[in-house]
Amino acid sequence: MNSYPTKDMELQTEASPVENPGARICSVELGSPADDAGFEPGCVLLTVDGEPLRDLLDWQWLSAADEITVGYIDLDGDQGEVELAREEGEHWGFEFEGVVFDGIKQCRNNCMFCFMQQLPKGLRPSLTLRDDDFRLSFLSGTFVTLTNVKPEEERRIVNQRISPLHVSLHAVNPEVRRRMIGAHAAHGLEVLERLLHQGIQAYVQIVLVPGVNDGDVLRETLIWAYEHPGILSVGIVPLGYTKYQELFSRSFNNPYESKEVLRTVNPFRERAEAERGTSWVYPADEFYRNAYGEGLLDFLPEADTYGAFDMFEDGIGIVRSNVDSWMRASTSGVMYETAEALRTKGLTFRYVCGYAMEPLFHQLIEQSCLADTFEDFPIQNNFFGGNVDVTGLLCGCDIVAALNDWQTQHQGLSEGALWCLPAVIFNDDGLTLDGLSLEDMEKATGLSLAVVSCTPEDYLAEIARLAHEK
Repeated sequence: MNSYPTKDMELQTEASPVENPGARICSVELGSPADDAGFEPGCVLLTVDGEPLRDLLDWQWLSAADEITVGYIDLDGDQGEVELAREEGEHWGFEFEGVVFDGIKQCRNNCMFCFMQQLPKGLRPSLTLRDDDFRLSFLSGTFVTLTNVKPEEERRIVNQRISPLHVSLHAVNPEVRRRMIGAHAAHGLEVLERLLHQGIQAYVQIVLVPGVNDGDVLRETLIWAYEHPGILSVGIVPLGYTKYQELFSRSFNNPYESKEVLRTVNPFRERAEAERGTSWVYPADEFYRNAYGEGLLDFLPEADTYGAFDMFEDGIGIVRSNVDSWMRASTSGVMYETAEALRTKGLTFRYVCGYAMEPLFHQLIEQSCLADTFEDFPIQNNFFGGNVDVTGLLCGCDIVAALNDWQTQHQGLSEGALWCLPAVIFNDDGLTLDGLSLEDMEKATGLSLAVVSCTPEDYLAEIARLAHEK
């Protein structure tokens, strides 16, 4: 499990085994083999050539041929079988609800840093679901411990080449692993070693806890990982904690501790770059921010060291990506056009963000042509508390409170403001983590709010359009 949840934390599949496992169809492509056979949304596929469909991986594996027999349940509840055929390269025409059909494998660990166990009561169930499912690791990039993988599942991973996986490693020292993960910690490492030996590859993550798995323990873990070529990269993220726990009161927020982490990691980065042509191990952006503060831009790794930004959702490379996008907007003219549009309309653009990005925004804005028209608006995350300060975990209640407080202190000045919220705050249903919609926040503040991209090149262009419309 991750220390922080990612934007994919809300899984649109059942958490426990379902009574009639199978792939429920949500749409059928017109003119496809599925359409020709009479399938409709709501029908359920049960088998392919007699083999049960447990998940999307089974479907992809079993439906590779151009002639298959599928077992199904139709809209009337009747079961049957039908033969399907397709032209070479043609899609079958099915779209399914979710990617896991027989229920998500839940976590059985007791990780000391688990963010899900630090959440307040009353959140929607999809936010508190503690999955540890190797299928979602491959399909959705969620990190798993492999502690609940059974022998038959291990064989399946190898046989179906379910690779690469995303694996939570944390430590290889047996005592430290058990302390961090719980009673099944050793099993997860044993499974990972066997899978790597069988040619399965993995991206691994280390949630770093001060005084637990940093220092020499981290060094030992990185040595072990480097000796296994199947480990494609290592992401290191700092402990994230909320106010709803009593175990932690600090992470790596002071410069000295963050620099110590970077000093431990840098030799491995340098060796990997020399021997493998890749940085291989990637500390999260927070370590650089906390280590160097306002001097961050002088020490931040260049974009080419992040490869394909495979761990972007885990807070690795986001700052570099934003800085580079900001610079491209500056040189392409997009930033100038936005500044002129705002000045022409007499508007000030205010961009809501978490405090994690505030030092960077402040520095970039001051040095740009937007200095008199663009203000970052950092908001304290009181809903989660602790050290949670990333924009993606901002909640509607804190946004509303901050905007209302600003209006109280700046009577009459909101008319000339263009308030924008980054899209990362909302899920696919348009809701914040605490269940508020954009309309809810507009009603609660009396302000007109806009949702824009999280990428400077995109949101600056969007802001220019909004300014012209206003």
